Amino acid sequence: MNLASPTKDDYMGLYSIMFWTLTLIGVVKYAGIALNADDHGEGGTFAMYSLLCRHADIGILPSKKFYSEEEPLIHNQSAVDRRPSWLGKFFERSITARRVLLFMAILGMCMLIGDGILTPAISVLSAIDGLRGPFPSVSKPAVEALSAAILIGLFLLQKFGTSKVSFLFSPIMAAWTFTTPIIGVYSIVRYYPGIFKAISPHYIVHFFLRNKKEGWRMLGGTVLCITGAEAMFADLGHFSKKGIQIAFLFSIYPSLVLTYAGQTAYLINNVNDFSDGFYKFVPRPVYWPMFVIATLAAIVASQSLISATFSVIKQSVVLDCFPRVKVVHTSQHKEGEVYSPETNYILMVLCVGVVLGFGAGNSIGNAFGVVVIMVMLITTIMLTLVMIIIWRTPPALVALYFIPFFIMEGAYVSAVFTKIPEGGWLPFAVSMILALIMFGWYYGRQRKTEYEMANKVTVERLAELLARPEVQRVPGLCFFYSNIQDGLTPVLAHYIKNMSSLHAATVFVTLRFLLVAKVDERERILVRRLGPGGVYACTVQYGYADSLRGDDLAAQVTSRLRRHVEADEAARLEAAWRAGVVHVRGKMRFYVGEDAGWFDKVMLGFYEFLHGICRSALPALGTPLQQRVEIGMLYKV
Repeated sequence: MNLASPTKDDYMGLYSIMFWTLTLIGVVKYAGIALNADDHGEGGTFAMYSLLCRHADIGILPSKKFYSEEEPLIHNQSAVDRRPSWLGKFFERSITARRVLLFMAILGMCMLIGDGILTPAISVLSAIDGLRGPFPSVSKPAVEALSAAILIGLFLLQKFGTSKVSFLFSPIMAAWTFTTPIIGVYSIVRYYPGIFKAISPHYIVHFFLRNKKEGWRMLGGTVLCITGAEAMFADLGHFSKKGIQIAFLFSIYPSLVLTYAGQTAYLINNVNDFSDGFYKFVPRPVYWPMFVIATLAAIVASQSLISATFSVIKQSVVLDCFPRVKVVHTSQHKEGEVYSPETNYILMVLCVGVVLGFGAGNSIGNAFGVVVIMVMLITTIMLTLVMIIIWRTPPALVALYFIPFFIMEGAYVSAVFTKIPEGGWLPFAVSMILALIMFGWYYGRQRKTEYEMANKVTVERLAELLARPEVQRVPGLCFFYSNIQDGLTPVLAHYIKNMSSLHAATVFVTLRFLLVAKVDERERILVRRLGPGGVYACTVQYGYADSLRGDDLAAQVTSRLRRHVEADEAARLEAAWRAGVVHVRGKMRFYVGEDAGWFDKVMLGFYEFLHGICRSALPALGTPLQQRVEIGMLYKV
């Protein structure tokens, strides 16, 4: 609280700000509008980015802009006017605008990951801090240590998945959303029954006129009333849109309105008792039951953000915006329930570091506010683009949405920026590190794709190589992986020249990760015959929400090929299969020469470091370790 001597009117103004923030951002923006901007059931800033890229040629990620005009990607898509809007044409013409759009999507994703660090820290720390009410002798370091222990336990349990305990989440959150408004109503009746007069917006006007700069600075704290709204949108892939809307409108929203009203009523009667306000307004007889419920609810909220972070990392990896990390599906029935060991332990270290390093809940709250409002502002801008480019919303309605929310969230952003020296620097530091990793990975992948496209092997060139007398066709079935779709990887020529052989049956496989959530199983694998005998091309298509788990790629591709070839050719494929299967992956590395520019030296060196520590894509495709072969090749920059 920045006000030295808060008054009743100050608290009325603050409650009015929170009420209208919850109503406009929570109900109107997210529950009413944003949840409709899903990409085949997936939500979040990157889902909106992929939606925009699919409806206009505004993507810049290599290998993500290609769409077959002959093959539909998804069956039963609703008919959409594909003619680009004026804004879509602007993005198509301007590479700078497209880069800014990609940066916004990446920044929103990074901020959400930052949310995954801060939410567990602030939720658990705030809940456990309730021990200090009945036991003032409990020190702050003891609260921090206990909070850290709970967080460590929570992260260590992630590898087992949430399916075995998820049935407890609903009763816990139901208990939280049921008990807190009851206490709120009790507090309203006891302390100040007239609290709902504050719904009138004139209290907001009077609050700012009376407190001026200090009132504006307090927006950095009131923004925390809407935390979780963006995570609700990002978690759309785990729940139905209608289920989220019903839960928010008829449970979460009224619960928050009544709880905040009760806390405000208590503070109006105890104007200087604003430190640790939640536990102080809880009646003594129900203090310990509420402490238990608050702690369990904090753990559930933490789990929600951790799961959302895993989902975001998976999307980033599949879209080739992030180094490959291990992603494990922990449920046989829920596609979206994933776990990433590397991500999990990094999050654990950062969360525990935040709890032990920041300690004071106010410092974490300052950092949390920066994350919350920055992601919301990015969502507002991208949702406006969706309205114009995809929905073709009338300009008047677009303006009616964009102007009020941009002004309101812009005011919040300006206020939380004052919190940067007081802890708000943390999410910026985390987001910039993540953005640097994503950009370094993207830049290296782009340079590699440019080289492969410039030096690709054509079908005619392949026929020439195979016609050489020293080149032998050896028994067996070879799956040769390539990153390019129009031609064959230059690693192939390197392989044939050095090995002087090619398998009797060779399938050039391109893994194509599309900017759609899911690809129809009937369109998963596309095969065709290339010119030389026994040589085939195969494209395997995945959406960013598709599971690669359990795919026996060799069996699926071979089965598909047999259905598209003559009987004698199918027999040769069967013979090659029996002779043995090998999966060959080209590993092209950069050799940065002395004459390269400093930017290439730094970024490509960073990419090589990331590439050296990241995982291969082949294990996720069900390829046995003993069948994998890597062919190295240096590319001089």
